[in-house]
Amino acid sequence: MPQIIFLPHEEICPDGAVIEAETGATICDAALANGIEIEHACEKSCACTTCHVVIREGFDSLEPSTEEEDDLLDKAWGLEPDSRLSCQAKVGLEDMVIEIPKYTINMVSENH
Repeated sequence: MPQIIFLPHEEICPDGAVIEAETGATICDAALANGIEIEHACEKSCACTTCHVVIREGFDSLEPSTEEEDDLLDKAWGLEPDSRLSCQAKVGLEDMVIEIPKYTINMVSENH
């Protein structure tokens, strides 16, 4: 099983984390199953950008993003060339290093 290394994030995983993930699972589902509470305001339906992550290593092992995901990513805070929505990006065969951005734009929740 591929490993996902999450870089430290002040609130979500201050010490960082290393998890094992099944190929084909979304990055978001793998993180949530391992206690890494990535925000996912639209309940993983590709309707917001709260689960935005930056793939620091292993980006090429992911399937290409869809046009719908790309349109949403254009609105994400801190967008980088290797950004993905973790609810849409499925774990490939390679290990990955992932950074969760410091901020998120919550376009769904009225509480933000």
